[in-house]
Amino acid sequence: MEPCKLSCKSEYALLALIELAVKYDAGEPLQIREIAANQNIPDRYLEQLLATLRRGGLLRSQRGAKGGYLLARDPWKITLLEVVSCIEGWDSGSLTENSNPKTVETAVVWEVWQEARQASESVWQKYTLQDLCDRRNAKRQLDIMYYI
Repeated sequence: MEPCKLSCKSEYALLALIELAVKYDAGEPLQIREIAANQNIPDRYLEQLLATLRRGGLLRSQRGAKGGYLLARDPWKITLLEVVSCIEGWDSGSLTENSNPKTVETAVVWEVWQEARQASESVWQKYTLQDLCDRRNAKRQLDIMYYI
């Protein structure tokens, strides 16, 4: 993923996790079809994303008639960097390769790109799922006040 571009996979994953974070306090799992319908995400695609997030330790699944997915931790304990890293398959070591630049020009370009990547990661690290929920709620309040 480029530092300033959000992939469709990551966006869908974050939208699904917002759904799960909003329902977190109820303690009841959400089913794929419910999340997919609420966020307009194709079911099959969402199924793959949720499986990836479960393998990454961000979600847990519950089987049975009332089964579905739940957050593995409190929404304020899951950073957006964790989510995007899990979905994009980022490995902290793989992003710092190119330790042997071929030219001075390659080295300076790489250094600036690294700086941009680190800045991007620090923003992703700063926010949690709870922050997204809080922003969502604030925007909804503004929309309600606007229409009154």
